[in-house]
Amino acid sequence: MKFVPRLILFLAIPAVLFLLPWWTLVAATTDESGPLFWLGSALFLLGFACLPAAMYLGHGPVQSDAASIVGDTLLGVMWVLFSWSVLGNLARAGLTVAGVNDPARSRIVAAGVLAAATVLVVWGVIEARRVPRVRTVDVAIPGLGSALDGLRVVVVTDTHYAALNRLRWSERVVEVVNAQRPDIACHAGDLADGSVAKRHAQVDPLGKVEAELGRFYITGNHEYFGDAQGWIEHMAALGWQPLHNQHEVVRRGDDRLVIAGIDDPTGIGLTGHGPDLPAALAGADPDVPVVLLAHQPRQVAEAAAAGVALQISGHTHGGQIWPFHYLVRLEQPVVAGLSRHGERTQLYTSRGTGFWGPQLRVFAPSEITVLILRAESATG
Repeated sequence: MKFVPRLILFLAIPAVLFLLPWWTLVAATTDESGPLFWLGSALFLLGFACLPAAMYLGHGPVQSDAASIVGDTLLGVMWVLFSWSVLGNLARAGLTVAGVNDPARSRIVAAGVLAAATVLVVWGVIEARRVPRVRTVDVAIPGLGSALDGLRVVVVTDTHYAALNRLRWSERVVEVVNAQRPDIACHAGDLADGSVAKRHAQVDPLGKVEAELGRFYITGNHEYFGDAQGWIEHMAALGWQPLHNQHEVVRRGDDRLVIAGIDDPTGIGLTGHGPDLPAALAGADPDVPVVLLAHQPRQVAEAAAAGVALQISGHTHGGQIWPFHYLVRLEQPVVAGLSRHGERTQLYTSRGTGFWGPQLRVFAPSEITVLILRAESATG
């Protein structure tokens, strides 16, 4: 009985995404008649049929990479068209007040929407597929010893290696990471979409990341849509330390720092998985500051209660395609950047290094993050 409501929802979302752009670009500009109306309507109808079919074939039981690329790309393009159709129809009201009548009013709106969407889709593809820019942030850590002042923690997250073969991109990301001279390297989850067998070639360059004090990895939610345990084992084979509700202590001289990691909440349904912060911190010296890897920013509530100094998260992609960040903000406390929670906990939320699904990033650039940890006395 649950199948019918899910099917309705599965078709309703594409219907909304296609209906408003169809009306804005086709129906309103042609007076719903003539060959252009029928041709445009046929193209939108074809797209409407193609999107759910491609998403099902690409992300359902079949796991077709070709269908995934088609469906994801179409989803991204239609989100941009839908968003700018909303703005275009708001502009239509202004043109009405200004005394611009149809058909000129509708054609001005359609031309503006189409031009903006085209530019943003092209730009979004370039932004998504480029090697991310490096973002450097100083973070004051209470209790950090002087020997660890200036510690360089390089963060990649949400690489989402998937249907598009991004082997060369992966190699270049590693080159950029190593150029930052990391003391510690972290991958904060959503490593890949798919099995180890299908995606390991894109992931394997991460084995060449160099970090003197350690390389640490946690699971994101997307690992649990595939083979989380397989990815944990594969990253360990590449020389990364999976932090599966556990911690490690890094040392420089006589000073120490706890690097802890917890699973993504999506793993709760899998035996032996799911976030367990008490287990991750068990045995840790309470006088040593803690840096916690937790994929989702909303996990910071528990981190703050435990007195964690810094939580590093991803998951949000910074919204990835504007204005999706408004929807992300309904679920997560932060979309991107450094924020403070409680009396002593800071959270850094990365916009992500790769992208999920649509190969688009609009007003949400990807990043490789360098967090420079500072002793409070050094920052004052």
